[in-house]
Amino acid sequence: MNIIDEIRSRARQQPEHPALIADRSESDAKIEVSYAELIERMDRFSDRLRVAGCRPWERTGLLATQGIGFVEAGLGILAAGLCFVPISDDYAGAALEGFARRSQLHCLLRECNDFQVQRFSSVGDVDGQGDEAFRNLHPAYIRFTSGTTNERKGVIIGHQAILDRLANANQVLRIGPDDRIMWMLPMAHHFVVSILLYLRYGATILFPRNYLSRPVLELANSHGATVFYASPYHYDLLARDVSDMGLPRVRLAVSTASGLNLDIAERFYERMQIPLSQALGVIEIGLPVINLQHAREKPLSLGQVLPAYQVWLRDENGAPVTGTDPDRSHGEVCIRGSGTFDAYMDPWIPAAEIMRPDGFCTGDQGYFDAEGDLFLLGRRHNRINMAGMKFFSEEVEAVLNAHPGIRESRVYGQPHAHLGEIPMAEVVAVDPSHPPSKGELTAYCKQRLAVHKVPFKFELVSALEYTSTGKIKRW
Repeated sequence: MNIIDEIRSRARQQPEHPALIADRSESDAKIEVSYAELIERMDRFSDRLRVAGCRPWERTGLLATQGIGFVEAGLGILAAGLCFVPISDDYAGAALEGFARRSQLHCLLRECNDFQVQRFSSVGDVDGQGDEAFRNLHPAYIRFTSGTTNERKGVIIGHQAILDRLANANQVLRIGPDDRIMWMLPMAHHFVVSILLYLRYGATILFPRNYLSRPVLELANSHGATVFYASPYHYDLLARDVSDMGLPRVRLAVSTASGLNLDIAERFYERMQIPLSQALGVIEIGLPVINLQHAREKPLSLGQVLPAYQVWLRDENGAPVTGTDPDRSHGEVCIRGSGTFDAYMDPWIPAAEIMRPDGFCTGDQGYFDAEGDLFLLGRRHNRINMAGMKFFSEEVEAVLNAHPGIRESRVYGQPHAHLGEIPMAEVVAVDPSHPPSKGELTAYCKQRLAVHKVPFKFELVSALEYTSTGKIKRW
């Protein structure tokens, strides 16, 4: 069995049940695709790829706009036995060509009026063995990491890993045919423990015409949305809505893609009476941690470890970290469990060479509190060491971002001859013509941070650079 077999089985059980609903515009009727229709459309894409000469396991890119077509085409790639490589829809020209070369794509399914199939004539292998090792993984999906702090890596996930991930996640998410999922994230970066999971378990996925609060709330209310899957940015928009519309049927609002801001969590709860549940999604692992038990009391926690995983902390020497004091008992988050990735490509590294003996080491620094809830402090790369006093950029950024005159910030450590590193900050002002002064920001930080964490310099910039997945790009 693979994920396509599972979705076909689901369609036989509930052929007329809606799988996808898209709200196109205020004047147009909504587009609704049943499970039976989804299978038919998926198979048409699959047949088109086979006729174009695409062969099983070949790496096949998908470049398409967000929505129903992306889902149908992506499923068609998998149904044809190909390895699905989603591509962000802002790729074009040299960037697209470079991605195709790096991924060693055999085929590209591209939305252009209708979907067109392009085959590449000169394709190298990814494993140095004529793709034999790659084929032996039964590859289904390749997704590149965000590249926040280093070079982006292609993560290869096989068919069995996908099934394991979905089963692991749904032990706690409990998605079923009665669920209506409001989808608000880019499919090129979120597809496996989301789109595939919802379809595997018979839910209906809702696509709003845009992500402004009014059309989202209208669609949610007209179709009884029960689950939201979105980023803090989207929840911020909903929290600011001034209509009288609520979300009476929503049982779960998952916040992912970036760290949740306490202000957003509180305002969203005040507006909707729904706590936001942060989740730790790791491309190499799946969904090992989600905050379901204490989302209201501890909105900044990532929550409890899922039953199918083991999560532990290690210090710089690789020894386990115990205790619940965030200043003394934090360490790198390491994860074991089923559904882990099968290999990296470019360069080729089988997962077995990375996973032993510590499981997967994420690079995230975190700690567990007394109730077993996981909190992240920051990326290991974002740790600043000033005269032996260590702290994380994210902690300082959270304080700066709460200043009413600051839209966003990036904090980093600058080498210093005597202190090792000193904290520096780039800030984007809400009103660039009247930004907060250095003195104001320094005083503001001193009231909320230890003195050694206060940036030495505040540089006003017009914007920060982000990765393709919406995370601040780091050095």
